[in-house]
Amino acid sequence: MNLYAVKAIYRFEMARTFRTVVQSIAAPVLTTSLYFIVFGAAIGRRMAAIDGVTYAAFIVPGLIMLSILTESVSNGSFGIYMPKWSGTIYEMLSAPVSALEVLMGYVGAAASKSIMLGVIIMATARLFVPYSIAHPIWAVAFLVLTSLSFSLFGFILGVWADGFEKLQIVPLMVIMPLTYLGGSFYSISMLPGVWARIALFNPVVYLVSGFRWSFYGVSDVGVGASLGMTLVFMLICLTAVWQIFRTGWRLKT
Repeated sequence: MNLYAVKAIYRFEMARTFRTVVQSIAAPVLTTSLYFIVFGAAIGRRMAAIDGVTYAAFIVPGLIMLSILTESVSNGSFGIYMPKWSGTIYEMLSAPVSALEVLMGYVGAAASKSIMLGVIIMATARLFVPYSIAHPIWAVAFLVLTSLSFSLFGFILGVWADGFEKLQIVPLMVIMPLTYLGGSFYSISMLPGVWARIALFNPVVYLVSGFRWSFYGVSDVGVGASLGMTLVFMLICLTAVWQIFRTGWRLKT
């Protein structure tokens, strides 16, 4: 294992984050803060409590998960796609660096960015909404697993995409709708009967529900099901990455 290569890729990607701190950190935090102001402070005062939790506090885990999902996919995909687009990927391909080391460097950096962003948003939320974390270890577990899983998914997307259109279509047309329909702003128990059952086919429901349970001890589905769905999604992404590497991922550049 060439740990120097992994460290070099990781440090380069993290340095790029701090060079573009407004786009990478400030913009997502500002956007989420606006959600807290509009839905928490303005609308939340007129909403009844959900499962004994005020609406403003109820949406905190959902908004954090919304940011983590979108930023993990974005960071994971752009990290590997930009070298392909600029042509610098060939320098990496000619270096004594294995596919696994490339994966560890890029996905590790993307997940680190998402975790860092999630922590910042948690701290920012306290300025607008009082909340507590009932199960902090579980909160960290869901935060890390979700960041890793969707960073892997973003890496796959970056390898697959051959243009900026393909790079954007999945986050905009798939990830974003599933996140908004995944209970970020509401409990799926509030939906009519048939729609509540349909919502259970949305994998994001399990991620949001598990993360919310770690905050307040309430959830739409069991925490075991939430953790299981997160691990299944990660396993699917790992299998897809292995298949890409096995069939010759260099042909994708």
